[in-house]
Amino acid sequence: MKKKKVSFGNSAVDYYFHADFARLEKLVAKERTVIVTDEHVFKTHQKKFKGWNTIVLKPGEEFKVQQTVDVVIDQLIELGADRKTTLVGVGGGVITDITGYVAGIYMRGIACGFVPTSLLAMVDASIGGKNGIDVGVYKNMVGLIRQPSFLLFDHSFLKSLPKVEWQNGFAEIIKHAAIKDAALFKLLQSHRLTDFQRDAQLLAKLIERNVLIKTKVVVNDEFEKGERKLLNYGHTLGHAIENMYELSHGQAISIGMTYAALMSKQLKGFKQADELIAVLDKYGLPTFAEFDTKEAFRILQKDKKKDNQQISYILLEKIGKGVVQPLLFVQLKEIFNQFT
Repeated sequence: MKKKKVSFGNSAVDYYFHADFARLEKLVAKERTVIVTDEHVFKTHQKKFKGWNTIVLKPGEEFKVQQTVDVVIDQLIELGADRKTTLVGVGGGVITDITGYVAGIYMRGIACGFVPTSLLAMVDASIGGKNGIDVGVYKNMVGLIRQPSFLLFDHSFLKSLPKVEWQNGFAEIIKHAAIKDAALFKLLQSHRLTDFQRDAQLLAKLIERNVLIKTKVVVNDEFEKGERKLLNYGHTLGHAIENMYELSHGQAISIGMTYAALMSKQLKGFKQADELIAVLDKYGLPTFAEFDTKEAFRILQKDKKKDNQQISYILLEKIGKGVVQPLLFVQLKEIFNQFT
C-alpha cells in the first residue's frame, strides 16, 4: 500500500493506493460510519460489507436524482446518523457523486470518504470533490465542490467489472492523455485494453498516473476558474447526449471527444484528430454517431459552464495540450450544423 496526502485549499485528502478494503476499519470507526453502495456492488462483494451499517441503492445514472438523495437522508435519520457520522461511498461515479452530495448537505455537512469500485470512478469521478445529481436530461445540474477525507483504491473490485465498464474508464484516461500527457497517449497507442486487464502492475501504474494528473489540475484550480475547465474535454457535447440516448458516460464522452477533435482541427489547426479517434476506437469506444443536433444544442444552452451568450469549449492544440476556447452560441450552432 502507498499513502499520499494531498492539500486542496482548506482541506486535505489521504490517498491510499494499491490498498485493501479491509483497511477501511483503520480509517473510520464502524459504529460511527454508514456505507452507501448499490445493489450490484453489494451483491458481488457482500462479505466485505459484513458488520457495516449499509444503505443499498438502485444502480444506474437514472437514479442519480433528488429522490434518491431523499431516500438516503431518510435512512440516515433512521440509523441515528449525526454530525460525527462518516459517510463512505463504495461504488462507481453515481455512488460517489450521491454520497459526497449527501455528506455536504446532511446536518450542514458531515465527513465522507470514497472507495471507488469502477475504473471510471478510480481515475476520474471520485477525485476532485465535485458531487451532484442530475435534473431531467441536465447532467450534474445541482451539486457542490467538497473534498472527501480519503480515497481508498482497492483494485480487486475491478475484477468483477464487465468489459463496457473498463471501456467507460478508458474514455477518461484517453481524455487525460489528450489534454495533459502526450507520453501517456503514446503508452495507450502501444497497448490494448486487455494488456491492462492482464497486467496488475501496469494497471496500478496507469490508475495512479491518472489520479495524479487530475489531482494536480484540481489542486491548481479547485473551483474551476481556469485550468480545471480542461477536464471537461469531450464533456460539453457528451453530457448533452448522454441522457438523451441513455449512453454510458464513457460512450457519450468518447463521442464528445471525437467531435471536439474535429472542431480543434477546424479552429486550432489540430493535426492529430485521426490518431485520437483511432485510439478511442482501439479501446472499444464509439466515435462518430448520429444524434439530434438541434436537441443537443438546446440542452447545451442550459449547460452550467455557459456564460450568458457563450460557453467555454475545450479544444486541443496538440495531443497533451488542451485549451479553453470561449465560443458564442451562434458560432457553436453553425459548427453543430456541419455535423449533420
